Formats: sequence, structure tokens, C-alpha cells
Amino acid sequence: MSGSRFDIRDGSIDRARKLRRDATPAEQRLWSALRRSALDGAKFRRQQRLGPYFGDFVCQAARLVVEVDGDTHAGEQAVARDARRTAYLASEGYRVLRFTNADVMDNLEGVTSVIRSALVPSPSHPAPLPLPRGEREI
Repeated sequence: MSGSRFDIRDGSIDRARKLRRDATPAEQRLWSALRRSALDGAKFRRQQRLGPYFGDFVCQAARLVVEVDGDTHAGEQAVARDARRTAYLASEGYRVLRFTNADVMDNLEGVTSVIRSALVPSPSHPAPLPLPRGEREI
């Protein structure tokens, strides 16, 4: 990557578009519950670039990443990879919620309830300060 964090030449825009286009049925179902600020007014983005990773659903205001994991996340190597990813995101100030495809498909109401609870600031994760004038969230 040169100069900018979002250099178009690094392929991240194309990768995000491909991830959105190739969303699993579970991701599509959860997106229908999160899009257009449908969950208590929280704004989520799909396949948001976060350093070297893409978050399935990201609410910048709450510093919350929601991941929907399919079968490819089972197994020792995948679990270790997910742990590294979660540690990186935590070091950047994000909380990560993980759900399986089955969770989303079989219990969407329960999944959205957990997400809704995570959107409420807690003493250990207070609401972020507003950005200085003229700056914007990425």
C-alpha cells in the first residue's frame, strides 16, 4: 500500500465488493436486520476494512464488529486465525461478536438481541468521544 490507508491499488475496494456480492445466506439475512439503521438506529457497514482485515458488519460508533462464521471457521487453524484477528481488532479498540451461520438462520431474534445489548455503552466500553470537527470515521 502506498501513501493512503485506502489506496485503490491495494485491491481492498474490489475485495470488499466481492465479499458483499458473495455474501452467504446467513450474512444476507443478518444484513437485512442491520441495514438502514434498523437496529436501534445503529449504523452498520458491510465488509468494512479494518487494518489487514474486513469486518463482516461494523458499527464504528460503538466500535463493534459482528462476524458471521461458516464451516470454514471450524478447525484448529481457523480458530487460531480468528483469535489473532480478534486480538488485533481488540488492540484497535473494537469488540467482536461472533455468530455461526446456524445462529443467524435459526435464531435471528436472539442474535439481534445480543447485538443490541452490545451497542449499549458499558463502564468497560464507554461510548467513544466525538471526532474533532472536520474529521470523519473510516
